[in-house]
Amino acid sequence: MRRNRGFRATALVSIALGLVLAVTANITGSRILLATQWIVLAVAFGVVAGVMFSYLTTVTRVHVGHLYIANSVYLLLAVLFYCIYSAAAALNPHAFVQTATGPTHAPADLLYFSLVTLTTLGYGDIVPVGGLVRMLAGLEAGTGVLYVAITIATLVGAYRRS
Repeated sequence: MRRNRGFRATALVSIALGLVLAVTANITGSRILLATQWIVLAVAFGVVAGVMFSYLTTVTRVHVGHLYIANSVYLLLAVLFYCIYSAAAALNPHAFVQTATGPTHAPADLLYFSLVTLTTLGYGDIVPVGGLVRMLAGLEAGTGVLYVAITIATLVGAYRRS
């Protein structure tokens, strides 16, 4: 991020806009503004994760810092999908249901759901209801598997070259 000012500016503007939208949404009680806030934050996390992953693909020598970056990108992917799920839940409070107790209690349940889905663990205690959120959950699971495979291949290849 330090080397590319355009991406840094995009991320910072997105985060600032997300904060303004969050305050406005809480004052007005608007679900549309709340969903927009989550989408804007998702864009910010997506930009940061994309730039960091792009950096990983250019590595020629692997050191411990690259492993930290790889882990950070993985967690940023979970937070990115958490933001998307939060936007969906803002528009439809019944988009996710707990199998034992009914509706989820955002935000903790949605972050938990995102982490469990990204790792493809899938306990089944929180279930996406409806086509859009189910497709997003499937996309997140696929992203988690592909990210691990691609990152390991990239880092092993760079290690072998060095």
